[in-house]
Amino acid sequence: MAGRRTLGRPFGWLWAAFAVSSYGTGLGFGAFPLIAVLVLHSGPAQVAALAAAGRAVGAVVAVPLGPWMEFRRKRPVMVAMDLTRFAALMSVPAAFALGRLGFAQLLAVSVVVAAADIAFKAAGGAYLKALVPPEDLLVANSRFESTTWSATMIGPPLGGAAIGLFGPLTTLVANAVSYLLSALGIRAIGGTEPRPARSAAPRLRAPELLEGWRHILAHPTLRPLFLNSIVVNGLIMASEPPLAVLLLDDFGFAPWQYGLVFAVPCVGGLVGSRLAHRLVARFGRREVLYAAGALRACWPLGLAFVRPGLPGIVLVIAVQLGLVTCCALFNPVLATYRLDHTAPDRVARTLVAWSISSSAAIAALTALWGVLAAVTGPRTAIAAAGVVLLATPLLLPRRENARQDAPGARAQGAADRL
Repeated sequence: MAGRRTLGRPFGWLWAAFAVSSYGTGLGFGAFPLIAVLVLHSGPAQVAALAAAGRAVGAVVAVPLGPWMEFRRKRPVMVAMDLTRFAALMSVPAAFALGRLGFAQLLAVSVVVAAADIAFKAAGGAYLKALVPPEDLLVANSRFESTTWSATMIGPPLGGAAIGLFGPLTTLVANAVSYLLSALGIRAIGGTEPRPARSAAPRLRAPELLEGWRHILAHPTLRPLFLNSIVVNGLIMASEPPLAVLLLDDFGFAPWQYGLVFAVPCVGGLVGSRLAHRLVARFGRREVLYAAGALRACWPLGLAFVRPGLPGIVLVIAVQLGLVTCCALFNPVLATYRLDHTAPDRVARTLVAWSISSSAAIAALTALWGVLAAVTGPRTAIAAAGVVLLATPLLLPRRENARQDAPGARAQGAADRL
């Protein structure tokens, strides 16, 4: 049984560190916009800039981090990124206490945190590939995925209650402390991590900076998965601001109702992540990737038909439940496939390239859909995102690519069946 498999004490500490920081992130969900609005009295344009610019500039800042960390031990990099996020976030309440908090500082902190997030995830993926046997990678990724969704389900409601009781800075402090605890958990793993063999090539020149993208785009299966992933994630995230305007502004949903329609469907995240290993064992990895990837594109269009009142709440919950379940099934299988088909000496650069592209796509599509919503209305923008998403399964890899995978991966039978 996948849920009962023991992956060892080092993985247990890594999982615990991930869980602590995930719940901290859940508690701190929306903290930056709330601080900008409630503390700094920022307008809509500034709040939008905070969301888009922080992610986009953070992605640019992260470009040299892949080559920089590739030939370093990954645990010290992860600890350093945790401590960086802790220090950056704690600078906000410190500046507030001194009466010196400004919008520019919030923007700078969002950039630092975004870049550190990308570096941490890349180092964590490379470390996981070395820590866990190949046959257990899907189980490990599924556990991370289920933890992410449980934190998403529990964290924001608790964070909202904490903000109501103690103010908007409370959850940001909790998030910062979670990164400190994560760093301590990673340190507790113990043992000696071997230093990766160094490459003779200069690591910060253009060829090395682009190595992650070259690997992705040259691989016959990773390339379509990459294009599908960044487009789907970008469109899903781009439709969230118009949906918020439609539900909160046009239909008058109460904040607790708005939180409810996104918290309840996270149960699907637990279901999908737990099913991933069993379905792959039965049907094969490519079949699960294609089916889950295609099905997740079918749900968002339903949000264009939402109505006020209880029927609208039920519809949003049903659509989000289907979407989250498919995403939670797709994500760990994709993460495992990506690690299996990337050589150890380019994992960090590949994961950084993937994260940077995803962040840039989300930022660009969010800005574009914001303009579309302003011109046509939020419902039309949501419908447009849903219609475009229906075409994204065309980007998924075709079955004939199964015989064309790049060398360096495991044998074909293992690749398909773990």
